[in-house]
Amino acid sequence: MNILIKSVDDIERMERAGHVVAVCHKRVKAAIAPGVTTQDLDDIVRDTIAEHGATSNFLGHHGFTGNICASVNEEIVHGIPGPRRLADGDIIAVDIGAIVDGFHGDSAWTYPVGAISEPHQRLLADTEAALYEGLKQATAGNRLGDIGHAIETFASARGYGIVQEYGGHGIGREMWEEPHIPNHGDPGRGLRLKAGMTLAIEPMLTTGGEETEVLSDEWTVVSSDGSWSAHFEHTVAITDGEPLILTRRLHSMV
Repeated sequence: MNILIKSVDDIERMERAGHVVAVCHKRVKAAIAPGVTTQDLDDIVRDTIAEHGATSNFLGHHGFTGNICASVNEEIVHGIPGPRRLADGDIIAVDIGAIVDGFHGDSAWTYPVGAISEPHQRLLADTEAALYEGLKQATAGNRLGDIGHAIETFASARGYGIVQEYGGHGIGREMWEEPHIPNHGDPGRGLRLKAGMTLAIEPMLTTGGEETEVLSDEWTVVSSDGSWSAHFEHTVAITDGEPLILTRRLHSMV
């Protein structure tokens, strides 16, 4: 497995792509409300990406028709934006990617729509916390299994289903590069992490089981038991200490 080590210049380009993604998320979060369509959110991201001179890394990928993946309630990932109107009490995972100077940024976040139930508030809070548990292990010298084990341990202790078939990935000049990063695993196993690797880490948890199905649109992945799902993701660069989160707003570019 040939995992590319990114140069300082490459990582700076990825930070700029990540900044665009972060601005998109800021605007999407502000727009989410009952009655808003998933296409409305896609339009916001389309315009924001264009404003920054970037391009979407989702639009047209293997025929995908959106600038975002918009996954509502029991939808886990790869939901296609369209006319669906969000309702009070829904949750929506919005996955956004951008390309700047040939390098990719990728981040997903799950948002409440209006007032959501207390169990779904916990689902969102715990899935975000699981992401950061994984990030704690994303340091040079550790192994991929350490990341997945940290996410799995945190999520299992709280009774969540851990989606097995989908996970994180390497990222750089391509949206999906090696390695695949499961959200479960054994500590001390798998690829050893090195400074300069760039990864997208993204736990996906459900309130029920781990089984998934793909809808007839051949994109949208849902939980087989209809349980609701949350998805949180950051693109990071591995360092000798804490990982550098690349999908955040840069003060120099605000």
